[in-house]
Amino acid sequence: MAKNTLNKRVSSMLKVDFRRLFRSRLFYIIIACALVMPILMTVMMSMMDGSVSVDQMTGEEVIMQGPENTWQNIGTLPGGENMGGNEVFMMCNINMAFMGVAVFVCLFISDDFRSGYAKNLFTVRAKKGDYVISKTVAGFFVGALMLLAYLVGTVLGGAMSGLSFDLHGLSLLNLLMCMVAKIFLMLVFVSIFVLISVSAKEKAWLSICGSLGGGMLLFMMVSLITPLSSTFVNVLLCAVGGILFATGLGACSNLVLKKTSLI
Repeated sequence: MAKNTLNKRVSSMLKVDFRRLFRSRLFYIIIACALVMPILMTVMMSMMDGSVSVDQMTGEEVIMQGPENTWQNIGTLPGGENMGGNEVFMMCNINMAFMGVAVFVCLFISDDFRSGYAKNLFTVRAKKGDYVISKTVAGFFVGALMLLAYLVGTVLGGAMSGLSFDLHGLSLLNLLMCMVAKIFLMLVFVSIFVLISVSAKEKAWLSICGSLGGGMLLFMMVSLITPLSSTFVNVLLCAVGGILFATGLGACSNLVLKKTSLI
């Protein structure tokens, strides 16, 4: 009889989760949102460029400044601190994908407990550690796709708005390293969201609130760790951090599932 090794168990669990993933409307909706959001935001802000609004409190006229460069949706360019629209793009940029994946992870896991699938799964065949690994990998996969979809949307939005693609002295390698670093950093956030989700179980609202709150504590650090001028050092730091967080918080998630009721 073949031995039921960790690799076989995790592989089996991953097949189930990815089958469910690709059949889920939530997966396609969240990827579509990541693609469309930068297009809409860039085009709308470009259309509002130069428009005048009046501050009702002071009566002072404020001139709206739209984006000047496509890559403002990814990060701040060298010497580009005074570009139009930077106040908006400093908060509403590609890093929103780290918060968006929280919604997916929380709903994906809470559905398992709400439907009774998780209880049946643990009773019949799966170990709790395998479940945590599978959910972390699935969440990481979705997070990486969201970042890539946002990048594609950024390029399309910039092209539609006629914005500059100048990297201000940076290279395409810097842009590539920036994206790879963000993808590895996604593993840190997903590990946090999985831990909170398995703690809240079927209470999706609680896991979403907890995940968004926990993610916001690290959100402001993302742009510092993964700037547009990223190098291999940034990629290495994010990769090591992602592995450490996935291992440590994965063990915590496994412990939570062992120590608490599954319903």
